[in-house]
Amino acid sequence: MPEPHQPPQRLNLALQGGGSHGALTWGVLDALLEDGGLDFEGISGTSAGAMNAVALAHGFVRAAAEFDDPLEARQAGAALARATLARLWEGVGAMGSLVWGVPQAQALPALSLMTPWLAPAQANPFDFNPLRRLLEREIDFEALSVARRQGPQVFVCATNVRTGRGEIFSGARLSADAVMASACLPMLFKAVEIGGELYWDGGYSGNPALHPLIYQAECSDILLVQINPIEHLGVPDTVPEIMDRMNEVTFNASLLAELRAIEFVRRLLAQGRLDPRRYKDVRMHRIDGGAVLARMGSASKARADLGFLRQLFELGRTAGQQWLAAHRQDLGVRASLNLAHNA
Repeated sequence: MPEPHQPPQRLNLALQGGGSHGALTWGVLDALLEDGGLDFEGISGTSAGAMNAVALAHGFVRAAAEFDDPLEARQAGAALARATLARLWEGVGAMGSLVWGVPQAQALPALSLMTPWLAPAQANPFDFNPLRRLLEREIDFEALSVARRQGPQVFVCATNVRTGRGEIFSGARLSADAVMASACLPMLFKAVEIGGELYWDGGYSGNPALHPLIYQAECSDILLVQINPIEHLGVPDTVPEIMDRMNEVTFNASLLAELRAIEFVRRLLAQGRLDPRRYKDVRMHRIDGGAVLARMGSASKARADLGFLRQLFELGRTAGQQWLAAHRQDLGVRASLNLAHNA
């Protein structure tokens, strides 16, 4: 816990996507919010990370509208953010035993047989996705879209199907559609249309995107909450294992490229070869849940029963508390992630 009357330490959050494994990030955020000593300036999220991002920001925006005193607003915002995250993930858990109204144990094997042969428009012609209703019920997207400094600024990444490029939705463009686009797996759901363009899962182009936090936030500290494993000790040798590893590599590729770029700029700044007035010396930090989640297998990303989500939540809370104990003193001072080794 921070010392009494000590000003909060500013921090940006980068929240990776990974299906129901995002419940681990819920636990991390709950620990950071409970601590009370952090001030979140920007949050970049993809897929489940985007869900977590809008839920956290929603709490602070609501509190800012109710309290004039900044300290009261921050304290109330943290409490409301924790409550919103809990309702969102408990809602996911409540519907997690059903897929299109069918028991999950029966539906998922059927889906795995259909998706290689049927496009989403055929396998799911009504584009049924109960997550949209849950988001619209719990998150005030209109308030988030006009918040402007009343709470953390949110950046949601989705992949433009036509161009293949990642696109960031923020401010007036932030919506339930943007979050659904960020989580749109193309073999399960039809592409989400926004402004005449079609979008798929943001993990293909930014999982999560770091550049908005570099160029549109003042704070130089970024905490990456990573839930996709980067390394595996074993070599996959079955078709499902190979497919799982291919997906992990794909969904980490853009992140690793951005981390390498940050390390390159940091090295040039340290050598005096770049102007520090024009280039930000980004201090990266990381909570790595990938190693823990790798043992559960990629298939568990589709498991959304409440007991499993609460198990991940507790793992995340522990990871968040351990990171605060080990690295709070690094904020504003130094990076705690060795990019030369990890990127």
